[in-house]
Amino acid sequence: MSVHEIEVTINGKKYQEQVESRMLLSDFLREKCGLTGTHVGCEHGVCGACTIHLNGSAVRSCLIFAVQVDGQEITTVEGLTKDGELTPLQRNFIECHGLQCGFCTPGILMSAADYLQKHPHPTLQEIKEMLSGHLCRCTGYEGIIKAIQKTIDESNHHYEAERR
Repeated sequence: MSVHEIEVTINGKKYQEQVESRMLLSDFLREKCGLTGTHVGCEHGVCGACTIHLNGSAVRSCLIFAVQVDGQEITTVEGLTKDGELTPLQRNFIECHGLQCGFCTPGILMSAADYLQKHPHPTLQEIKEMLSGHLCRCTGYEGIIKAIQKTIDESNHHYEAERR
């Protein structure tokens, strides 16, 4: 068994840890860093529950080895909040009933946050396509889509108000 020392920045905090070559990033986040908001569902990259941001892009942490992120920057669902305040997307998930059991929620939030950052005005079809990489057994996706659309609408209203 080969062990490597890695240093990675997670949610703005530096972590320096010894990891086995075969340790998955999702396991590293949960077991070594105590960041249990990243969930592991399928371990095959299909369900989307383990989605995080790696260097600003949404990725499936169950498909990446921890040794691959040495020197990289990661944001987990715990890092979405700023100064303890929920983001508009997180608030809208609550308000629009975009979660029930909550198992898929962290991954969907991470994908949606990344997608909206890069595509601030997606169509309904584009939102559905973005969500196609996530499995949710509880909500039927209606509340999730409403939450994302509400976030877009609020962002557009905020943008229009600033332009005046």
